Formats: sequence, C-alpha cells, structure tokens
Amino acid sequence: MTLADPRASKSSKRPPLEVRFADLTADDLVAVIAVEQSVYGHPWTVGNFKDALASGYQAQRLLAGDTLIGYFVAMKVIDEVHLLNITVSLNHRSQGWARLMLDALAVWSRGQGCAWLWLEVRESNHRALQVYRSHGFKQVGLRKDYYPVGRGLREAALVMSQKL
Repeated sequence: MTLADPRASKSSKRPPLEVRFADLTADDLVAVIAVEQSVYGHPWTVGNFKDALASGYQAQRLLAGDTLIGYFVAMKVIDEVHLLNITVSLNHRSQGWARLMLDALAVWSRGQGCAWLWLEVRESNHRALQVYRSHGFKQVGLRKDYYPVGRGLREAALVMSQKL
C-alpha cells in the first residue's frame, strides 16, 4: 500500500511513503516498547504485550520500510472488538496514521463478523479524542479513576464505541 503524506501539498517534491501492515510478534517488542515508553507516562509493559500476543489478540504494526510508524492491539469478544492499545510514534504524529490503523481495524473487525468497536481513552487525551470522534466513535460511558496519573492520583476514562 502506498500512501502520500497527508501534509504534503500537490506541488511538494516529497515522494509517496510506502507503508505496510505486519503482524506484531514477540520479536518486535524491543522496538514497540521503545515507542510505547517515548509516548506514554504509563506505558504498557513487555508483559502486557506478551500476554496480548499469547491470548491471540489482533496485533498489527504499521511500517514504512523497517521504520515502525505505529501499532495496535485489539481483542475480539463474540461480535465486538475492544481496542486495547493504538500508538503512533512521536516522529509520525499528525500525519493520518492513527486513522489508517483505525480503518484497518474496522475492516478486520467486519471480516470477523463484529458489529461494534469499543475503547477507553483518558479524558485528558484531547488528540486521541479528536481522532476517535472524527472516525465516528461516540462516548457511551465514563470509568472514574481508571488510569493512573502518578502520586496515587487517577484519571477517568471515556468509554467510546462505534457501530460498524
């Protein structure tokens, strides 16, 4: 799949960026953890990723050549898919890659016979909220004190869903 950087104008000399999806495996965890730790104050651990992989969750990387642009992990439960983690590396933010990964997840979910996508997001994560809302997710609930903030403090999660 070849996609142009959405920020590049038609008159730009920037060549299209060729990207591809690949299964996320245990061999990828060093690179994934490096991105995870650079993006989040409370990142997933190697154990979290290993558990997700061992459980057979849908886990995909988005790559440009050998460069990790982002990844997602999702869990199928009967006719629903729960997005557990979606992350874009700091160097590739605001370029449309999260939307592309959400599109890929929706296509996979429909192929699995699923009718809904679900997720939780920190109420302070305005960047992610904007992406999810523009992608068709609606807030359907609130989980108080869901995410750790630090020093014993916790933050609420917005529960969002999207009908496929």
